[in-house]
This record gives sequence, C-alpha cells and structure tokens, in this order.
Amino acid sequence: MKSKIQRIYKALLDAYGPQGWWPVTVNPKKGPEYFPGDYSHPRNAGEAWEVIVGAILTQNTSWKNVEKAILNLIENNCLDIDCIMKTNAKALAVWIRPSGYYNQKAKRLKTLARYMKRVWDGKLGAFFDRPVEEIRKELLSIKGIGRETADSILLYAGKKPIFVVDAYTRRVFNRLGLIDEKADYDEIRCIVENAFFDKPEDEQRTTFNEFHALLVEHAKRHCRKKPACEGCPIRRTCKASFES
Repeated sequence: MKSKIQRIYKALLDAYGPQGWWPVTVNPKKGPEYFPGDYSHPRNAGEAWEVIVGAILTQNTSWKNVEKAILNLIENNCLDIDCIMKTNAKALAVWIRPSGYYNQKAKRLKTLARYMKRVWDGKLGAFFDRPVEEIRKELLSIKGIGRETADSILLYAGKKPIFVVDAYTRRVFNRLGLIDEKADYDEIRCIVENAFFDKPEDEQRTTFNEFHALLVEHAKRHCRKKPACEGCPIRRTCKASFES
C-alpha cells in the first residue's frame, strides 16, 4: 500500500506539476492567487486568516465562488478577525453571498472569529504553535468546523503535516481499489499519512499539500463522475474498468 500511494503521488505530480494550493491574496486588486512550487505561504497572520476564511467559505461550493466572496471582503476592508467579529451578520452575509449558504457561513465565520479573539486574543501564531492533534481537537469543538475543514486549516493555514480528504479523494481512491465506499475519513487520511511517515516534517507537509490538490485536479480532468480514462496518468493502477 505504501509504495502504491507513493507511485500514484509521483505519477500525478509528473503529469500535472505543482498546484500552488492554497491561493492567497498578495495583490488586493487581484484577490487570491496560486503560487506553484512556493510553499512559503501563508507568510503572515493575515494570509493565514484568509486561508481559514476560505476553508469555511468553500464548504459545499466551488473555489471560483469563494474567490468572489473573498474579493468582496477585501473591497469592504473586512478580511480580518476584528472586522468579521464586529460586523453585523446580515451585512457579512451580503458580502459572502457568492459562496452560497451565506447566512450560515456568516454565522460560522463570526463564531470562529469571536472564539479566536476570546481564547487566543486573535494570535494565530500561538494557536498553531502546538501539537497537531491538540489543535485539531479544538477546531472540531467549534460549531461549523468538521474534519475536512479542520484539516484544511491545519495544513494550509497552520502548515501542519496532515492530509485533507475530500469527495475527490474518495472517488479516486475507491476506483483505484485503495478504499471501499464506506471507508471512514480518518482511515483514508491515515493511509496517505502512513505512506510518508518516514519523511521529514516539512517534506510531509508539502507532499500532503500537493497530493490533495493533485487529486482534485485529476478528478476534474479524468476521474469525473463519468470517467474520461483516455490519457489518464494512473490508468494502469485503476481497478475499475471504464470506457472514455
């Protein structure tokens, strides 16, 4: 299993190259940008908070919609903990409307901002300067944050070596015969993490960063709901039998 996971990762990376996840805003006029091969982001607390906001907003929607919502927050000078905490939920919902479920997400953002301010005084550095499992447990205790969102925050905002499992990962791994349809989230996460556990922590982080993004890219190009198998870089590994 370990060597198979490693081969799949290498094949996808060779096929698609570095993905540059998670996009962050360097130029406010452009909004979130991807920086393939540059693992220095987030470089400050502002970028880290933007990633956290994005992880909430991307629940049940596409990233294109999230980008529009983040641009609205930037234009209204409200992409920071204090503003989100103080802004009326209805006004916040209007700005993040493009992301869908905007009333619910506005409440979730405010809950998280209030928590970070009350418990951590808004200091993300201190929040993330702890063992992964301790932070994860705390994130999961906050209303509106499930395992995928928590792990996205840990990996992309906190730069922690943890793998994010999403619907694309499940689809690809199921078709490759690595998991069954009922596999638990943490079971899938551990399969990937165990394949790279002997690597240095920084290498694990960048690998999990890329692997998650590469699986999303692969699912969009080839491993769709209706598979497009022609040209698939890991077709030989696939246990399923599909026609393009």
